[in-house]
Amino acid sequence: MFNKRVKIKELLTWEPKDQQVTVMGWVRTFRNNQFIALNDGSTNNNLQVVVELGKFDDELLKRITTSASLKVSGHVIPSLGKGQKLEVRGETIEILGDSDAEKYPLQPKKHSLEFLREIAHLRFRTNTFGSVFRIRHSLAFAIHKFYNEKGFVYMHTPIVTASDAEGAGEMFRVTTLPLDNPPRNEDGSVNFKEDFFGRSSNLTVSGQLEGELGATAFGEIYTFGPTFRAENSNTARHLAEFWMIEPEMAFCDLEDNMNLAEEFIKYIIKYAMEHNREDLEFLAQRLADEEKQLPQDKRSEMGLIEKLEFVVNNSFERITYTEAIDILLQSPAYKKKKFQYDVKWGIDMQSEHERYLVEKHFKKPVIVTNYPKDIKAFYMRQNDDGKTVAAMDILAPGIGEIVGGSQREERLDKLEQRMAEMHIPAEELWWYLDTRRFGTVPHAGFGLGFERIVQFVTGMGNIRDVIAFPRTPKNCEF
Repeated sequence: MFNKRVKIKELLTWEPKDQQVTVMGWVRTFRNNQFIALNDGSTNNNLQVVVELGKFDDELLKRITTSASLKVSGHVIPSLGKGQKLEVRGETIEILGDSDAEKYPLQPKKHSLEFLREIAHLRFRTNTFGSVFRIRHSLAFAIHKFYNEKGFVYMHTPIVTASDAEGAGEMFRVTTLPLDNPPRNEDGSVNFKEDFFGRSSNLTVSGQLEGELGATAFGEIYTFGPTFRAENSNTARHLAEFWMIEPEMAFCDLEDNMNLAEEFIKYIIKYAMEHNREDLEFLAQRLADEEKQLPQDKRSEMGLIEKLEFVVNNSFERITYTEAIDILLQSPAYKKKKFQYDVKWGIDMQSEHERYLVEKHFKKPVIVTNYPKDIKAFYMRQNDDGKTVAAMDILAPGIGEIVGGSQREERLDKLEQRMAEMHIPAEELWWYLDTRRFGTVPHAGFGLGFERIVQFVTGMGNIRDVIAFPRTPKNCEF
């Protein structure tokens, strides 16, 4: 068998006792024709392979260049060098793949994140992205673990759909019609009856509506899949393709919803802290070094790991939207006109407002509830005051909104009335309204943007750096 290798992460935990071992990986550096730093992606730490002088052919040594891939067999021995307790004395070296060091874009130096985005197919090989994507993996695994332990059913909701769950209208259309000459109706509009699905269809913006169908049969479900928004937004917080976790729970009100969301966020952060300590410590140091370049008032009050511990160990603050607006109106930032956007009751709070509440006022995650109905979706349960809905958003330090959710409107008459007010055609959502016709129950759910939680846990400043191949306006490379 070719692959009888030991992963470097495991090997570095051994006590060196002259064990015979085979390792494989990519060359990070090769010093003095004697010391190979080998990395296989299981950890940021390299394994030192010692090459005995005169043992190997010069032609072979010339091919040991940055990013060449090697298979090395040898014995594990104690290391005399600092910072490592063991190394491998190379007895056989096989080059699996050559790499032209002159052309290889990742040199052994610090590269900007902007440059690495241009070579996203190679950036996983850097320490920063190695750490980010191992943490992303752990968070994804922890999400499934959390809901599995709670007895939720994992549902795959459609990626291609005819419904617009948010009523936002910013969707990617899916069609097989010829774009240069689509069939048209008499009034000049496109005739979608001739399209593949026989109607206009698009990429999903949310699996929520279909998720509610599952929740009203299984009790509790969750979805975890890609969602798409055709917003022409070039910010550090937005992607055109991102992943969402959306639990939906029958027999559940707004408070149950908040409790679950808080427990969920703490669980997955704690899981990453327990299983990716080394990667988090690396990213914490990276963030601290980055912040040294900033003026004092722009630096974080806590280090990355401190911040995560603080979130895991403290209750989230819970306030109403009305209380949030009052806090903003009384704030020194508002009085000194430091907000770019105006503050008054009825506004959809901007990121600067959310971050003020979290970072300056409460200094911890905040759950804001009972938003004005006019800025929220049709399916949110209307409160008795006639002005607000039973919505909740969780705001996190550094990024603002991380979770959006609500108790859903389970009363058919109220839901139909709200849909009419918002010009949402009830006949298109007949299947959704059926859940209110046949055994309706109080139910609730929320959506967590996966990339935003990865951003929060890794401390990365730009959301494009926590997804493998970011999809943004004018960018669909790789």
